[in-house]
Amino acid sequence: MTSLYKLVGGVSLLALLGGCASLSGDGGFGAVASVSEQRTGAPASVAGRLPRNEDDARALAAVIGKKLEQPLSADDAVQVALLNNRGLQATYWSLGVAEADLVQAGRVQNPVLDFKRSHGGGEVGIERTLTFNLVGLITAPMASRIEGRRFEQTKLLVSNEALKVAADTRRAWVDAVAAAQIADYAKQVEASAQASAELSERMRKAGNWSALDMAREQAYHAQTVADVTHTQKAAVAAREKLTRLLGLSGEQAAYRLPDHLPDLPAAPRELANVEQAAVDERLDIQAAKLDTEQTASTLGLTRTTRFINVLDLGAVRNTDGPTATRGYELTLEIPLFDWGSARVARAEATYMQSVNQLAQAAVQARSEARASYADYRASYDLARHYRDRVLPLRKQISEQTLLRYNGMLMSVFELLADAREQATAVSGYIGALRDYWIAQANLEAAQGGRLSTNKGVQP
Repeated sequence: MTSLYKLVGGVSLLALLGGCASLSGDGGFGAVASVSEQRTGAPASVAGRLPRNEDDARALAAVIGKKLEQPLSADDAVQVALLNNRGLQATYWSLGVAEADLVQAGRVQNPVLDFKRSHGGGEVGIERTLTFNLVGLITAPMASRIEGRRFEQTKLLVSNEALKVAADTRRAWVDAVAAAQIADYAKQVEASAQASAELSERMRKAGNWSALDMAREQAYHAQTVADVTHTQKAAVAAREKLTRLLGLSGEQAAYRLPDHLPDLPAAPRELANVEQAAVDERLDIQAAKLDTEQTASTLGLTRTTRFINVLDLGAVRNTDGPTATRGYELTLEIPLFDWGSARVARAEATYMQSVNQLAQAAVQARSEARASYADYRASYDLARHYRDRVLPLRKQISEQTLLRYNGMLMSVFELLADAREQATAVSGYIGALRDYWIAQANLEAAQGGRLSTNKGVQP
């Protein structure tokens, strides 16, 4: 009997020690912020913690306000999104949930105290039972390891979500700047087309142009007016998409952007073995690996508790009048009808599901790496072709056309036609430059973060 009480005392000591586990100050956010900053180049927090009160909110507003004083660069836009995107902030707080689960798993289940009092025949009977869940005690270390892996997986997934927001913001910034640049150029083309339409009317009145020639110029002007409307709509939509990612509203939504996209770099970046780099560096792949390991541990726990799922040990003390008795109580689930085969089969199926999901994630990552790198190189070649061949040739043609027109060797029809072709070339270059910077952002996302070899060439 003495040994029983020693056992109960030992279990009580374990329960006390288990209750000493506590939550960290940041819920794992520090590690996530470090990974995010390393891979995006932008800090994910102010003063190294999540906003919790009005003072933190004022500090955050001051940082964002400072960024918005100047035209917003791509890097600054990424930083504002990491700090202020509410959806991402909500994802950050999932770390606290995961850490709470981890701490809870490391704590021994509370004992159960049963008290019963009865009387009859002039005597009073009292029964007291203190019961501990031995299964929970035995499996607590394994459960803690499982929750530990889940917590690490959550940190990877949250970090990966921050990288996604950063990549989406960078793409949205490129789209917004390009759309505004295209809209501004469309206005210039429309103004030129309006002058051409007015000239056609004067030429028609002077009898130098036919009605067909005048109609062509007026139709072209009408089309440019429609193009201005289309480009302005696209510019508003692109800017609002960026604004949503930045989490801005009110007066802050009136932020400024650069007038044009950054110039094309002198040369593209050469990357070796993009597939393996993606598999090694991408956080979603690392999280999938941890999920598989966690599922394997869960399978082991299920097999361990397959036959014995309920095992409680308790100390009993009964008082029946002047007589007191002591003893112990053991509660054991007998696997008479359920031998746990269904739970084991479910755990095995879940494990195999996780294994195949990991394999598919690796296939997906490799494919995205190949496709994004090919698109990056092709987009660079196209933009360089516009810059080095198409635009110089169009400029040369325009200069020669103007000289010939001034020498009365070419008609005004050819001059106007050349102006339209030049406008098409410029619009094509802006689009090609936009596609290049978006392709680079896609490549970085496929590789798991900003490329160290691309430092100094980011927009």
